[in-house]
Amino acid sequence: MFTKNESGIFQSAGEGVTRKILSWSENMMIVEMEFKKGATGALHRHIHEQIGYVVKGKLELTDEGEKTVLIEGDSYYMAPGEEHGVKALEETKLIDVFTPMRQDFLFTL
Repeated sequence: MFTKNESGIFQSAGEGVTRKILSWSENMMIVEMEFKKGATGALHRHIHEQIGYVVKGKLELTDEGEKTVLIEGDSYYMAPGEEHGVKALEETKLIDVFTPMRQDFLFTL
C-alpha cells in the first residue's frame, strides 16, 4: 500500500490542532499532527502504544505528571494507559505512530 501525501486531508483535532492520517492497517497507524503556538492536546489515556517524533517546533510534553520540553528531532514513547498531553510552545509538527490503529481517528474521515 502506498499513500501519497497530497491525497491526505488535515482535519480539526481541537482548537489550533489538526491531524492528517497518512497510512494505516488494523495493526498500526501513522498520523501527522500540527499544533499552533499555545495549542494543547489535553491530558488523556488510550489503549494504544504511541511513538512520536518532533519534525519541527517545540512543545511541553506531560507524561504521568512529569513534564519535559521536546524540540525538533526529539522523540517519545507512550505505553498503553499512560496519561499524557502536550502544549505547543511554538508552531509544532509531529509524526505519531499508534498500535493498534486508532479507529476513533477514522470516524472523522
